[in-house]
Amino acid sequence: MLEEDTEQAYENVLAEIQSFELPIEATLRSVYDDQPNAHKKFMEKLDACIRSHDKEIEKMCNFHHQGFVDAITELLKVRAGAEKLKVQVTDTNRRFQDAGKEVIVQTEDIIRCRIQQRNIITVVEKLQLCLPVLEMYSKLKEQMSMKRYYSALQTMEQLETVYFPRVSQYRFCQLMIDTLPKLREDIKEISMSDLKDFLESIRKHSDKIGETAMKQAQQQKSFSVALQKQNHARFGKNMHANNDRILEEKNDIVLKHVLEEEAENDEEVLTVQDLVDFSPVYRCLHIYSALGDEETFENYYRKQRKKQARLVLQPQSSVHETVDGYRRYFTQIVGFFVVEDHILHVTQGLVTRAYTDELWNMALAKIIAVLRAHSSYCTDPDLVLELKNLIVIFADTLQGYGFPVNRLFDLLFEIRDQYNETLLKKWAGIFRDIFEEDNYSPIPIGSEEEYKVVISKFPFQDPDLEKQSFPKKFPMSQSVPLIYIQVKEFIYASLKFSESLHRSSTEIDDMLRKSTNLLLTRILSSCLLNLIRKPHIGLTELVQIIINTTHLEQACKYLEDFITNITNISQETVHTTRLYGLSTFKDARHAAEGEIYTKLNQKIDEFVQLADYDWTMAESDGRASGYLMDLINFLRSIFQVFTHLPGKVAQTACMSACQHLSTSLMQMLLDSELKQISMGAVQQFNLDVIQCELFASSEPVPGFQGDTLQLAFIDLRQLLDLFMVWDWSTYLADYGQPASKYLRVNPHTALTLLEKMKDTSKKNNIFAQFRKNDRDRQKLIETVVRQLRALVTGMSQHV
Repeated sequence: MLEEDTEQAYENVLAEIQSFELPIEATLRSVYDDQPNAHKKFMEKLDACIRSHDKEIEKMCNFHHQGFVDAITELLKVRAGAEKLKVQVTDTNRRFQDAGKEVIVQTEDIIRCRIQQRNIITVVEKLQLCLPVLEMYSKLKEQMSMKRYYSALQTMEQLETVYFPRVSQYRFCQLMIDTLPKLREDIKEISMSDLKDFLESIRKHSDKIGETAMKQAQQQKSFSVALQKQNHARFGKNMHANNDRILEEKNDIVLKHVLEEEAENDEEVLTVQDLVDFSPVYRCLHIYSALGDEETFENYYRKQRKKQARLVLQPQSSVHETVDGYRRYFTQIVGFFVVEDHILHVTQGLVTRAYTDELWNMALAKIIAVLRAHSSYCTDPDLVLELKNLIVIFADTLQGYGFPVNRLFDLLFEIRDQYNETLLKKWAGIFRDIFEEDNYSPIPIGSEEEYKVVISKFPFQDPDLEKQSFPKKFPMSQSVPLIYIQVKEFIYASLKFSESLHRSSTEIDDMLRKSTNLLLTRILSSCLLNLIRKPHIGLTELVQIIINTTHLEQACKYLEDFITNITNISQETVHTTRLYGLSTFKDARHAAEGEIYTKLNQKIDEFVQLADYDWTMAESDGRASGYLMDLINFLRSIFQVFTHLPGKVAQTACMSACQHLSTSLMQMLLDSELKQISMGAVQQFNLDVIQCELFASSEPVPGFQGDTLQLAFIDLRQLLDLFMVWDWSTYLADYGQPASKYLRVNPHTALTLLEKMKDTSKKNNIFAQFRKNDRDRQKLIETVVRQLRALVTGMSQHV
C-alpha cells in the first residue's frame, strides 16, 4: 500500500508540473522532502513520463508529415509568383512616390497652415481669457476715476477671485495684482477724507437739523393740543356753562389756525435726509466693510462723534443772556442726536442702541448741569418761561426719537421754583408801584358804566351801595381791584409754566395754590408791611389800608374759585391746598392798627410839644390852652374817619390816644427839668385836663360803656383835685384804703409835684414871710412834704 501511495504521489507531482499552474519550487520541494531516495525514484518516474510523451510526439509527427510536405510543395510553387508580384509592387511604389511629391509639398503647406491656425486659435483663446481681466481692470480704473469706490472694491474682489486665477501665469497679471493693495489704501484714505468732510458738515448743520426737528415736533404738539382742547370744549363738563360757546368758538379758531399753518408748512417739511447727504458715511461704511476693517471705521466714527458731542454740549458763556442763546444750544444737541438716530436705523452696527444711550446719558448729565448753572442767572420770568418752553420742545423732540427725558422734566420742577421766585420779585415791584400810585381814598363812581367797570375788575357785593344814587363811592381805594387783577395775572403766569409738563390737574392745582400762597404770604404781605411802616403814610392812609385789606381778604374765596375753574379740581378735595389770604391780610391789618396807635401817639406828642405853660403864673387864663384845643379838634376829626374801621379798632385807638395823652400830661408835670410850679399853673393845667375829660365824655367813638374812656384821665384828675382842694389831711389819713378818695395818687408823684410848688412858694414869698397866712401855708407844705417823704421811705423799705 505504501508503494502504491508513493506512486500515486509521483503522478500527482508530474501532473502538477505539466499543468504549469502551481509554482514548481514548492512541488519539487515536496518531492525532496518526503524520502531519502525520493529523488531517484522521481527521476525514474520523470524519465518514464518523458518517454511516453516522446512516443506521442512521434505518433503526431508521423500523422502530419504528409501535410507538411504538401505545404512545402505549394510554397515552392508560389515563390515565382511572389517574385513577379514584388517587381510590380516596386514599380507601383516608384510611380506612387513620383506622383506624391507634389502632394507632399501641398500637405506640408497644409500642415504648416494647420499649425498656424491652431496657434491662432490658441492665441484667440488666451486673448479671450485675458480680455475679461483687462476689461475688469479697465472698469476698475474707470470706477476709481468716477469715485465709485465701493463698486471698485467689488471689482477688485471679482478680479482676485474669478479673473486673476485664469491668467495667473502671465506677468501682466502679477503687475495688476501688485497694484490692488495700493488702490485699496487709496480708497480707504479717500473715503476717510469724505467721512471727515461729512462729520464737519453735520457739525456745521446740526443746528439747522435740530431747528427743523424741533419745529416739526412743535407743530405736531400744537395740533394735538388744539384738537384736545376742541374735544374738551365740545364734550367736557365745564363749571361755567355760559362760557361753553365762547370757549368752543375760540378753540375752533385755534384749531383752524393750526391746521392752516400745518397746510402751509406741509410743502416745506424737511427731513434729516433733505438737509444732510449721508452718502459719504454709507459709502465709507461699505468700503471698510468690504475691506474687512469695519471695526476700525466704527471706532473712528464713534470717537469723532463723541468729541463733537462734547463740543456741542459745551455752551457759550453768554448762553443765559437771551433765549436765542438757549435755542442755538438746544438745536445743536437735537441735530446731533437726530443724526445719530438716523445712523442707528439705516446702518447695521455702525452705532448701537447701547452707544446712543451712553451718549445721551452723558449729554443729559451735561445739559442738566448747564441748565442748572446758567438758569440761575435768569432774573426775567419771561426768559425763564421761554427757557421752559424750549426745554419742553427739546424733550418732546428727543422723546419722539426714543430718548428718555424724564430727568429733564424733573429739572423743570427745579426751574419752576426759580420761575416762581422771579415771578414773585416781578410782582413785588408791581405791588409796590400800585401802592405808590394809590391815593388811599374811596373810589368815586359817577355813573353806572363806571360802577360796572369796577365790579368787572373786583368781586364786590354790597346791596346798600347798589341802592345809593350816583355819585357814590366804593369803600376801598383804587389799589384793591388792581391788586386783585394782578394776583389773577400771577396765577395765569404761574399756570403758563405748569402747562406741557405732563402733570395731572391735581398736581397743577396744587402748584398754583402753593405759588399763590407764596405771593400772598411773602410778597403782598411784605409790601403791605413796608407800606404801613413808611413815614409818609398817615393815619388816613392807614385807615384806608385796613379797609382795603378787609376787602382783599373777602376776595380770597373768589381767587380759590378762579383756580378751581382753571384746573377743574374741587375745593372739597381732601388734599386741596387752601389760600392763606385770611392770615396774610389779618397780619397786615394788625400791623396797620398798631401803626395807627403809634402814629396817633406820635401826633399827640407833636401837639404836646407845642405846649407853652408859664409854670410861675399867679393865676390861670380862665380858658384851656390853645395847643390842647387844637389837639382835641384833631382827635375829633381823626375819630370821625375811624368810623369806617371795625368798632374794636376805633375804640382801641381812642382809648390808646386818651391814655397816651394822660401819660404825656402827667410826664409834663413830673418832668425833672421842671423845677417850679405855681398854683396858677396848676389851675391852668386843671382847665386843660377838664377839656380832656369833656372830650372823653363826648363819646368820640361809639361803643364805650359808661365813663370807661374818662378813666384814662383818672390819675390826673385825682392828683389835680388833691392840689386844687388842698385836702392833704384826707389823703394822708385815707392812704392805702380801698375807698380812698385819692386812691390813684402815688405818694412819690404827689411829693415831686409838691416840692416843685414848695420851691415856687419860697421864691414868690420872700417878702411875704411876715404875712401870717403865707407862713402857715409854707409850714403846712413843709409838714406835708415831711410826711410824704416818710411815707415814700416806708414804702421803699417795705418793698
